[in-house]
Amino acid sequence: MNTPTEKQALAEEAARRAKQYELDYGSCPQCVLAAIQETLGIVDDATIKAVHGLAGGGALMGKGACGALTGGLIALSVKQGRDRDKLDKGRFMGNYQKGRDLVERFRAEFGGITCEELQQQFTGKTYDMWRAEEYQAFNEARGDKCAEATAAVTRWVVELL
Repeated sequence: MNTPTEKQALAEEAARRAKQYELDYGSCPQCVLAAIQETLGIVDDATIKAVHGLAGGGALMGKGACGALTGGLIALSVKQGRDRDKLDKGRFMGNYQKGRDLVERFRAEFGGITCEELQQQFTGKTYDMWRAEEYQAFNEARGDKCAEATAAVTRWVVELL
C-alpha cells in the first residue's frame, strides 16, 4: 500500500503527465486515462480509445460534461465500478459517492461542469468547435486552462483511489 507521501507523489506525477498530454495532443478524457494508466496501471488501452468521442463535452458539441471530468469518472469506475457479472447486485454506492465528490470538487474549482460552462469561465464566451475558425479562437483564448483542469481531475482521481 502506498504511504500518503507516495500517493501524493503519484498524484502529482499523473497530473503532470495529463497536463502535458492535453497540451501536446488534446482529447482531455484520453489524457486523464493515459496518465492514470501510466502511474497506477488500472486503465487498459481499449478504455482510452473508447473515451475519445467524449472530448469537448461529447463529440466537440460542448453541451455535455467536460471531457476531463468524464475521464476522471471513468477512471474511478474502472477501479471501483460494478462488474458486468454483478449488474443484478445493487448500485455500488461507494463508487457513486467518489464520483459525486469529484464532480462537486470540479464544479467548485472551475465554476461549472459542462464544456460550454468552462469555455465561458476560461474565455468569457462559448465556441462552436465544429467551425475551424472558432476552434482556433478557443484554442488560443483558453491558453493552458483546459490542461490545468485535466491535471486537476487526474490528481484528484489518484487521491480518491
